[in-house]
Amino acid sequence: MKKKLVIVTIIIFIGLFISFWSIVSGGYDRQNKYILMVKKIIHPHIARKVRDTIFIIPSLKNENQLLSLQVQKFEQKLNGNLFNEQNLTSTNNLYTANLKQFFLPFKRLDINLGWQANKNLKRAHYLELIDDKVLVMSGEGETIYFEQKNLNNKKLNQNKLKNNINSLLKEKNAELYAIRDLYYERNFVYTSIVEKNTEGFTLNIYRAPKNFNNLSFEIFFKTNEYSPKYSLQTGGRIEKFKDNKILLAIGFFGKHASAQDTNNLAGKIISIDKDSRDYNVLSYGHRNPQGLFYLNRENLIINSEHGPKGGDEVNLNFLNNNEIKNFGWPISSYGDPYPGTEKIFEKNGWLKKSHKENNFIEPLKYFKPSIGISEIIFKSNSLKDKNQIFVSSLRASSIYVIELDNKLKKVISTDRLYFDTNRIRDLKYDEKSESFLLIFENTPAIGLLSIK
Repeated sequence: MKKKLVIVTIIIFIGLFISFWSIVSGGYDRQNKYILMVKKIIHPHIARKVRDTIFIIPSLKNENQLLSLQVQKFEQKLNGNLFNEQNLTSTNNLYTANLKQFFLPFKRLDINLGWQANKNLKRAHYLELIDDKVLVMSGEGETIYFEQKNLNNKKLNQNKLKNNINSLLKEKNAELYAIRDLYYERNFVYTSIVEKNTEGFTLNIYRAPKNFNNLSFEIFFKTNEYSPKYSLQTGGRIEKFKDNKILLAIGFFGKHASAQDTNNLAGKIISIDKDSRDYNVLSYGHRNPQGLFYLNRENLIINSEHGPKGGDEVNLNFLNNNEIKNFGWPISSYGDPYPGTEKIFEKNGWLKKSHKENNFIEPLKYFKPSIGISEIIFKSNSLKDKNQIFVSSLRASSIYVIELDNKLKKVISTDRLYFDTNRIRDLKYDEKSESFLLIFENTPAIGLLSIK
């Protein structure tokens, strides 16, 4: 009996040790329910202290592995070397995939500092496919490009591309704080930028004619939404639309009531005419939209957005009439308030769980705990009679595959491809090669992913 008790105690101790190490090192699956349960018990400050004392040796080993990878990245310069290739199987065994990862010459996101750290604000990088090339913009506004065919080789042979983003902002007495998207359409490159100027922090779109010698940006659209301090909830995703227009998704800028006020652009998805630059509000009640896709055949806007603590959403907006749809934030959300913000919601009676009961549009799907939702891609395969939404994520380091019915209103299945703590910031799909291009923040790296 005593022997069994000793064995059970040892097993429990080992399990707790592994869980504790996973938590303090940051190297755990953010969707693992067991580890998340243990994590609730451990305060972040305690976890950091334990990491830097009791677990100092394995912590240093982990850091050395990261530094070794960074040295490789630094030494290869603009080669864009292939440094990892692996095969993956989804959680429910519905999909298999092949992944290749190539170095990007930009600064990496430092997970140990936390996702809100000022240093990490300029670590979000974005990509776009332009003809036979791939354009990448760093969080600091740097641009590079390479031939798309090089993704089939051992290195990308990246080229630096001059642009005037930072000098243009300096001329305006403004400062770049974050890049929020990169988009190309009909010989123009668009980028959304969070900048600080004399009026505060704001989100604007800049546009440049396609030119692989020098991108000369100019202001294209001002949201005129300002915050006295930097807000992570700015949105910024740009997407194609109809009638010579593009879409822009705008976050609520930390101004809760503004998301329900149609007299401003905070918490809205809008269309912008590319010639007149006039805009129309298409939906409101959004928190922090991260992904955006327009499906022309259905006249449908699909968007993803960050919830508060939990409650990340995938939303559908069928544009079948002139009604401006309301998606509920901050009145309805399946998430919970972050510590310190509870009184805001209690005072106003916000964060009701049901959307429908409060006359809002229910999300197609929500994720709790949060996955740190990012970009989305819709794919339809008439031969296999499949409609799929591919959802990338930061916190969960995954791509979720959501299969829908033929009416695009009901979820048939959800599966997950996990990339071992690699945060995915951006996602594009190339029809010719039938593969996805991804931006991983941790190294950073560009990924080529083929899913079957």
